[in-house]
Amino acid sequence: MLHIMKRVLIWVLSLWSVVGVGLSRSQDGLKELKAKESWLSYLEKDAEAPGANPIMVPLTLIQGADSKGAVCLDGTLPGYHMDPGSGSGANSWLIELEGGGWCNNIKTCVFRKTTRRGSSKFMEKQINFTGLLSNKAEENPDFYNWNRIKLRYCDGASFAGDGQDEANQLYFRGQRIWSAAMEEFMARGMRNAEQALLSGCSAGGLASILHCDEFKDLFPKTTKVKCLSDAGLFLDATNVAGGRTLRDMYTGVVTLQGVQKNLPNTCTSQMDPTSCFFPQNLIANIKTPMFLLNAAYDAWQVQESLIPPSADPHGSWRDCKRDRSHCNSTQMQFLQDFRNQMLNAVNVFSKSNQNGVFINSCFAHCQSEKQDTWYENDSPRIGGKAIAVSVGDWFFDRTPLKAIDCPYPCDNTCHDVVFNDVTSTITISDQSTRLTFTLLNLLSAFLISLTCSKCTTEFQFGQ
Repeated sequence: MLHIMKRVLIWVLSLWSVVGVGLSRSQDGLKELKAKESWLSYLEKDAEAPGANPIMVPLTLIQGADSKGAVCLDGTLPGYHMDPGSGSGANSWLIELEGGGWCNNIKTCVFRKTTRRGSSKFMEKQINFTGLLSNKAEENPDFYNWNRIKLRYCDGASFAGDGQDEANQLYFRGQRIWSAAMEEFMARGMRNAEQALLSGCSAGGLASILHCDEFKDLFPKTTKVKCLSDAGLFLDATNVAGGRTLRDMYTGVVTLQGVQKNLPNTCTSQMDPTSCFFPQNLIANIKTPMFLLNAAYDAWQVQESLIPPSADPHGSWRDCKRDRSHCNSTQMQFLQDFRNQMLNAVNVFSKSNQNGVFINSCFAHCQSEKQDTWYENDSPRIGGKAIAVSVGDWFFDRTPLKAIDCPYPCDNTCHDVVFNDVTSTITISDQSTRLTFTLLNLLSAFLISLTCSKCTTEFQFGQ
C-alpha cells in the first residue's frame, strides 16, 4: 500500500512542480515549489514502478557536450538513459524526449535549474523503463527489443532554445542539447538504423513535433523513420475568463530562450513566433510520418490552460474543474468545445495517409509511458484496440490508424484523473470499485487522501 500511495503522490507533486515552474509569479510560490520538489525527489528514489521487475537503466552524461555549448540550464552536462536492442531489434532505435513543462521568465528558470528539470546534478542515477520503453514483449509487443533511449529534459523550452542570461547564469541551450544528443546516438550505432521512432510526452511531445523532420534528415532515405507525439497537442485556447493562459506562457518561453530562430520557417514566414510554438500551426507541414496520441480533454490543459486559478477567482469552476461529473451543462459544453477545437486542429493532418491519430475522450495526460495506459488487459481503447497496438499497426503499416473517440462520457476504458482539490483528494477512475488511502502530513502543512481504482499507474507527470 505504501508504494502505491507514493506513486500517486509523485504524480501530484510532479504536476505541481511543472505548473509552478511555468506559471508561478511570487517568491513565496517558488519557496513552496522548492519544498515540494525536494519531497518529490525523495519519494521518487523509493517509488516502485508498475509491472513485474521493471528494468532499471542508468544515467549517461554526454561527455564533451559543454564544448559545444550543449548544457542544461545551470551549465551541467545533459544526459540520457539507454537500454541496447537485441535480436530482431538490434538495428531499430526509439528515442523518447522527456517532458516536464517550461520556464518562461528569469524567476521560474532560476528555480528550475535547482531541480532535475534544469540540472543533471539532480537527475536520478537510474530510472525504470515501462510502457513504450519496456523491454518485455508482453508489455511492449512491437518495440521491446529495440535500442530504447530516454533523453532527459533540462532546458525548459522543449529542446528548442538557444541563448543565455549571463547575469543569472542561465543557459538556454535546448537546441544544442538536441544536436549533441543526436550526434552521440549516431556514434553509438543509430547511424546504422534500419528503422527509427522519435517519441515524446507532454513538453517532450511538443519537442517531437518540433524536431520530427530534423530527426528524419539524420538518416538515409532507406531508413524507415516516424515520430510519435504523446500529449503534445497543446492548443492556443481561450480560458474560462476569455484570456489565453498558454499563449502568455509560450510568449515568455519563446522570447526569453531564443526559440524563434529554431522554429520552422514554413510557419514563421506567415505567423508570429509564439504561434509557431503551438503544434496546431505546425503539424500540417511536417513531412515525416507522425502519430498524434492525445486525450481530448487533456488533464493538464484543462487544469492549467482552460481553468487556471487566475481565470476563476471566485471559484465558479472549482467543482467542475476537480471532477467533471460536477460540471453543469454550460461548463460541459465549454469542455466539449475544447475537444472540437482539438479535432479541428488535426483535421488537415489526419487526411494524410502516412499520419496516425488516436484521440480518446479521456481526462488524462501522457498515455504511452505508463504501463497501465500503454498495454494491459484494461488499457484505454478505441474500437477495441489498445494504444500500443494502434501505434504498432501504424508504424509497421499493418493498417491505417485514424482513431477518434466519441465525445465524453461514452468511453468506459479511460484511466481518468479527477482532481478533488489538489490539497485534499485525488481520484483515479475507471468506473470500477474505488479504494481509499490516506497519506500522513505532507510537508507538515496538509493531508492528502487518495481515492484510487488504478493504483498500478506510476504517476510521474510529464516524464
